[in-house]
Amino acid sequence: MWTRRSLLGALPAALAVSSSRAQSLPNQRGPARKIAENDPANIKLSHRMPIRAMADEDLLFLQQIGLRWARIEFGSDVPFEYMRDTQTRLRRFGMEIYSAVDSTYRELDLQLGRPGRDEWIAKFCRFVRDCGRLGIPVANIDWHPANTYTTAIVETPRKYRAREFSTTDFRERVEKRAFDREYPAEDIWATFTYFMKAVLPVAEQAGVRLALHPDDPPLATMNGVAKLFVNYEGYARAERIAGGSKAFALTFCVGTWMEGGASMGKDVFQMIEDFGGRGKIADVHFRNVSSPLPHFVETFTDDGYVNMYEVMKALRQVKFNGTVVPDHVPELAGDSGIRRAGTAYCIAYMRSLLRRANEEVG
Repeated sequence: MWTRRSLLGALPAALAVSSSRAQSLPNQRGPARKIAENDPANIKLSHRMPIRAMADEDLLFLQQIGLRWARIEFGSDVPFEYMRDTQTRLRRFGMEIYSAVDSTYRELDLQLGRPGRDEWIAKFCRFVRDCGRLGIPVANIDWHPANTYTTAIVETPRKYRAREFSTTDFRERVEKRAFDREYPAEDIWATFTYFMKAVLPVAEQAGVRLALHPDDPPLATMNGVAKLFVNYEGYARAERIAGGSKAFALTFCVGTWMEGGASMGKDVFQMIEDFGGRGKIADVHFRNVSSPLPHFVETFTDDGYVNMYEVMKALRQVKFNGTVVPDHVPELAGDSGIRRAGTAYCIAYMRSLLRRANEEVG
């Protein structure tokens, strides 16, 4: 029979056993195991930066929320000196440029195969070489002339504002023929192939990867122009065109892939396992949506129909070590410009997901 004295006598032994068990479970208490954000093996948290519109105070804010990596959107036909000066400027705020955009490749003469495209290709090749000179490892591209990205800005159930796309609304109210004729898929494949055959050897020599974004939203045609990268087969064909080039990679926009749902051929996780497992994903646009087409609203990472922790974990399982960026950050009350509050919310949430994924995957 237990007495008060015997209970008190047994307490130290019980505490010792409890302490021993706690020590055998290292993540039960105390700080979680950390992997440095600048560890080359780790995923790199980054952000899209329209750099010409950003003040030093904006860069200070990004430094304060812990960003070390940047995707810089330079504009079109950017001079080397401006790229170099931008790199120096970011380093003052503890950030390195991981990926960069020169929108020269979006020129319609180039993407539609009109006269004059070789001049634009030459300018883009110069940009790729300049990325190599500066040690910027990724140049981002897409191939969707005449896209309509959204049909409305709406208030979500949580009362933040975000982009909406409705296929019905697009077809009935918004869609227009963009050019004097329609462009079928084989015409656009021909222009894409021409571009890639010209640029990939330059990228290989420069040590730069061309990261291809899917069509957003993933509809087969928009405004009289066929879209190519609206499913797995589109990406598979692009990879065949690249012919095994080490310079070919994906900007894998998981939000776009979620928009397509079952029509994409492989889901987000299968794409990560396939292309990510072969090291073919260079960077990731990390956002969620409310539902697949025919209607979706872009959401904060924690507010859509896909569990984004599982996405982060899948990326770590294939040892992805490129950048993830919050994409199309929704608008919170009082937010403007680079949407500091929304950006901080996204980065903090992504950092938590990454920390947990590193603990679980190792």
